Amino acid sequence: MTTLRLALAQFDFPVGAVAANAARVGDLLAQARDGGADLVVYPELTLSGYPPEDLLLRPSFLAACDSELSALAAATNGVAALVGHPHSEGEVYNAASLLRQGRVELTAHKQALPNYGVFDDKRYFRPGHETAVATIEGVTVGLLICEDVWQPEPAAQAARAGAELIVVINASPWDGAKQAEREAVLRARAQETGCALIYLNLVGGQDEVVYDGGSLLVNGDGSVAARAPAFVEALLWADFDAATRTLLADAWPAMQDDAPEATLYAALVRGIRDYIEKNGFGGVLLGLSGGIDSALTLALAVDALGPQRVTAVMMPSRYTSQLSLDGARAQAEQLGVEYHIISIEQTFQSFIEALTPAFAGKPADLTEENLQSRTRGAMLMALSNKHGRLLLATGNKSEMAVGYATLYGDMCGAYAPLKDVYKTVVYRLSRWRNAHAERFGGGEVIPPAVIERPPSAELRDNQTDQDSLPPYDELDAILERFIEGEQSQAEIAAQGFHCDTVRRVVRLVLLNEFKRRQSAPGPRVTTRAFGRERRYPITSGWR
Repeated sequence: MTTLRLALAQFDFPVGAVAANAARVGDLLAQARDGGADLVVYPELTLSGYPPEDLLLRPSFLAACDSELSALAAATNGVAALVGHPHSEGEVYNAASLLRQGRVELTAHKQALPNYGVFDDKRYFRPGHETAVATIEGVTVGLLICEDVWQPEPAAQAARAGAELIVVINASPWDGAKQAEREAVLRARAQETGCALIYLNLVGGQDEVVYDGGSLLVNGDGSVAARAPAFVEALLWADFDAATRTLLADAWPAMQDDAPEATLYAALVRGIRDYIEKNGFGGVLLGLSGGIDSALTLALAVDALGPQRVTAVMMPSRYTSQLSLDGARAQAEQLGVEYHIISIEQTFQSFIEALTPAFAGKPADLTEENLQSRTRGAMLMALSNKHGRLLLATGNKSEMAVGYATLYGDMCGAYAPLKDVYKTVVYRLSRWRNAHAERFGGGEVIPPAVIERPPSAELRDNQTDQDSLPPYDELDAILERFIEGEQSQAEIAAQGFHCDTVRRVVRLVLLNEFKRRQSAPGPRVTTRAFGRERRYPITSGWR
C-alpha cells in the first residue's frame, strides 16, 4: 500500500516579511522532517506574503524572495517542500516550487489569475499554461495555486497526467459565505477527476482582508475528510492512501464553535490584532459613547490585544444621557481598561462662540450636531498622538453606506473594525459575545441596557437614529440587496419594500461615496466590502 505523509502549514506569512517568512518556513520544515513527513506544504506566496501589491514591481524585493527560496531548497534533505513565491524570469509569475534533495526540482505557475473583488493578480502576474505534476514517494501529485482549482481545466490536466492527489495552496480571504463555496468547488473537482484534494489556506489579517485558514481534505469520491478550524495556526498532519484515494487527518485541532457569529467574531479579532501588531503600534484608543457600536468595538479590542493595551474615552456633552455614562463606565470597569471622561462642552461652546459672527442669520441645524462630533474627533486624535495608541473608528457598515457619519468627526480613526458589519449584525455579535462570556474568561462585557436601548448619536435632545433612517432591520435588508446583491431599485421594491424608502436609501448610498473614500480601512467580512472591493465612482450621473 502506497501512502504519503503530509504536513500542512496553516500559518500566517506576513506581506513583505521575506526573511522572517523564510525563517518560519525553515522552522516548520524541521518539524515536518522530525515528524516523518514526506511533503510539507505552505500557502500561496509564502515568502512574499499575500497580496504583496506593488512590492512586486521592485526588483530588489523579487531578488530577496529568490535568494531565500534557494537557501530553503538547500535545507530540504530528507523531506520535500512545496513553497509559494513570486517567480521572476523576465515576467513575474505567482508560483509554487517543489524543493527536494537540496534543490528547486520544479516550479508551477498559477494559471487562473483572479481579477475581481479584492484580487488584482492580472496587474502583477502573467498566467501559467500547464499544470505541474510530480511523483513524491510513489504518489503522483498535481500542484495547483488557489484560483486554479476554481476552474475545471487545471485539475483535469493533472488527472490526465496521472495525478492521484492534487495539492492546492491558497491565500483565500474569508467572508461569511466562503467556506461553503470552497467545499462545493473541491467536491466538484474531486468528482470530476477522481483525485483526492488537499486545500491549504493562509491565516492572518492583511490591511482590509482576513485569511481564515479553514484548510480542507477531500477524498477522491468528493467526500470531505477533514476541516481545519478557522483562524487557528497549526501544522496539520495528514496521510494519503493512494489505493483508496482517501485522506486521513491526524489529530487536527477541534473547532470550538462553527456558529456564524463565532467565526465572524474571530475574524474581527484577528483583523484588529494583526493590524496593530504588524504595524508596530503599542495599543489602541477609542471613544466609548455608551452606544452599541463602540461597546462591541471595545470588547473586540480587548479580546484582540488585552485590556492593558486598550484605552477608552467617554466624551459627554449636554445631550449625553445618564444611561450612556453609566453603560460606558460599567463596561470599561468590567473589561479593566484605562478609562477617561473628558467633557466636550467647553470646547464645543468655544467653537460656537468663535463661529457665531460667520453663522449670523442662520438657524441651528446639522452643522452644530456635526461640530460636536468633530470636537470629539480632534480630542481623540490628540490623545492618540500623545499616547502613541492607534485610534479605532467605531462606525458600522449601515452608517457608512448611507453617510450617517461625520467626516473628521466620528469617522476619525486609523482602523475601523465594524466597517463591513451591518448594524443588525452588530446586535447579533454583541448578544453572542455576552452569551459566550465564559469562553473569554469573564462575565457579560456589553451592558444589556446598551444592547436594548434605541440607537442614538445623542447630538440633540431625544434623538434616535430612526429620526433620520428607516428601522435598521429594513435598512439593512435594502442595503444587502443593493450592495451585495447588486439588485436594482425596482427589483428591491418588488420584494415588498416601499418604493420611496428604496429610492431614498439608494440615493444616500450613491451620494456618500465621497465619504467612504476618506474612511479608515477595516476588515472585509462580507461578499461586497467598501474599499478595495466595491469601487464606485464618486462623480456619477447614474441613479
